[in-house]
Amino acid sequence: MEENIRIGKTVIETLTQGMYEDARFIFREYVQNAADAIDKAVAKNILSDRKKGEIFIEIDRDNKRITFEDNGTGIEQKNVFTVLGNIALSEKDRTKDKGFRGIGRLGGLGYCENLIFETSFAGEPNKSIMIWNAFDLRQKLFDKNVKDDASEIVKSIITIKNEHEKADNHYFKIILDGIDNDDLLDIEDVKEYLSMVVPVQYPAQFFYKTDIYKYAKQEHFEIDEYCIYLNEESITKPYNTALYEENSRNSDYKKYDEIVEIKFFSFDNEHQEKLAWGWYGISRFEKQIPKRPNYYRGIRLRKGNIQIGDEQTLLNRRILREERANGYFLGEIFCLHPDLIPNSRRDYFNENNVLKSLEKALRELFHGTLHDLYYTASNLRGAYKKISKASELKNEIAEKEKIGFIGDEKEKLIEGLEVARNEATEAIKKIERTEKTLETTENSALSNVVQHIKKEYENKAEEQSIFQPIPEPKKIKYRTDKLSKLTKEQRKFLNMIYVIIKRTLIPQQAEELIQKIEEELM
Repeated sequence: MEENIRIGKTVIETLTQGMYEDARFIFREYVQNAADAIDKAVAKNILSDRKKGEIFIEIDRDNKRITFEDNGTGIEQKNVFTVLGNIALSEKDRTKDKGFRGIGRLGGLGYCENLIFETSFAGEPNKSIMIWNAFDLRQKLFDKNVKDDASEIVKSIITIKNEHEKADNHYFKIILDGIDNDDLLDIEDVKEYLSMVVPVQYPAQFFYKTDIYKYAKQEHFEIDEYCIYLNEESITKPYNTALYEENSRNSDYKKYDEIVEIKFFSFDNEHQEKLAWGWYGISRFEKQIPKRPNYYRGIRLRKGNIQIGDEQTLLNRRILREERANGYFLGEIFCLHPDLIPNSRRDYFNENNVLKSLEKALRELFHGTLHDLYYTASNLRGAYKKISKASELKNEIAEKEKIGFIGDEKEKLIEGLEVARNEATEAIKKIERTEKTLETTENSALSNVVQHIKKEYENKAEEQSIFQPIPEPKKIKYRTDKLSKLTKEQRKFLNMIYVIIKRTLIPQQAEELIQKIEEELM
C-alpha cells in the first residue's frame, strides 16, 4: 500500500537557526554561493576571469538590513522558482563547488522579517524577485494550530514578481530586511569573521604572502581568491608579520615578537593522491600567541580557501598532542582531495577513509615537527632566563653595595644568588645538550629558532661572571648610613621603617617613597 510521506515543518527551523551556533554563518553561506556563481560565469565566458568577479556586502545598521550582491551568472527567469524555491535539491557538484547542499540560502530566514532574492541572467531583459516572508514563516512554525508540512508552509510564504532590467546585466542579490540580531549588524565583528572565513587574498602587510603564492604556483596548487567588499572596504585575510600583546601602560597593543620564517608541507595518501598542503609561521616562541589582537592565531583548515571550523577544530579532533600546541603558530591547511567533503555545519569533514589519512598525517606533523619546535624553544628560553636571573641578582648585589642595603636584604639576595647559580649550572648543561642534538637534526626550522633565541640572549646572559665570587667588605653598608644628620639610633629606626615600606608596597612604589624620605632628610 502506497502512502504519502510528509516532511514536518520543524525541519525548516533546523535548516535555518537550529543547525548553527554562530549567526554569522550566513555570511559564509552567501559568500560561498556567490563565489560559485562567479566561477560559473567564468566557465561560461560571461566574465573573462575570476578577478573580474565581485562580491559586495552592505550592512545598514540604521535600517537593519544586510545586502549581498555578486556579478556571477544570475539565474534564468524560467529556473528561478526551481532553483530558489526547492530545498536541498542543489544540482551543484560537491567535489568542486563550495556550496552544494541547497540549504545555505535559507540561513537568513531565522534572522530577518523578509528574505529577498533578486536576480538577472545575462541576455535577459528582466529581473526576477522572490520574497520569503520570514516573519510569517516563524509564526507558522510556532503555531500549533498550523498543521501544514514543510513544503506547504514554504509555498505559502513565497511571492515572485518580474521587472524590467538591462539585458547586459547579470547578478544575484540577497536582501535580509528587518534584521533582529545585533551580531549580524556589528560591522567590525563581521569584518573580522569574514577575514578569517571567506576566500580572499593575503594583506599587503603580510611579508610572506609572496612565498606562499610562489610555493603554490611551483607545486601547481590553486588558491581560490575573490574580490569581496564589506561596506565598500576590501576584505583580506588578517595575517601579519608582527605579533602583538596588550600594553600594560595603556589600552593599546605593543609588538612583542614576529614571524621570522614560514615552512611548507604537503600530504599524500597511500595511493599517491594529494590530500592537502599548507604553511605555518615560526616566531621566536616568546610565548603562546595572545588571542587578542592576534585573533588569526592557530593553524586552520580550509577547503576551497573557505575556513572549516576554527582554531579549536584540530584540538577537538585530537589532532594536537596537547591543548597549547596550536597557540604557538599561525598557518593554513588547504584540503585538496575531492573526498574531503565539508559537513553540513562546515565545522569539519564527512567521515571517510580519506579523512582518516589526513588526520594521520596531521598528527605526525603536530606530534613531531611542530611539537619539537615550541617545546625545544620553550625549554631553551627557560634555560637562558635562569642564567639571566643569576646575572641580574649578582648585578643587583653589586649595585646595593654602592647605595647600601635595607635590613637583612644582603643576606636574602646572596641566598637567592646561590639558588640561581645552581639553576644556571643546570641550564647551561641543558643548552649544551640542545646544541648537541641540533648537530644531527634535519629540522632546519628548529635550528633557526635555536639560533634566534641564542642570539637574543647571548648579550644578556653573563655565564662566566655569575660564578665569580662577590667581594666581601669588612662592614655591611646600609642605605641609611648616608643620612649623616640623623643619629645612629635614628638611622637604625629609619632602616626598620624602610623594611616595612618594602614589605608593604610594590617595588617601584617602595623605591619612590624611600627616595622622597631621603630627599627630605639629606
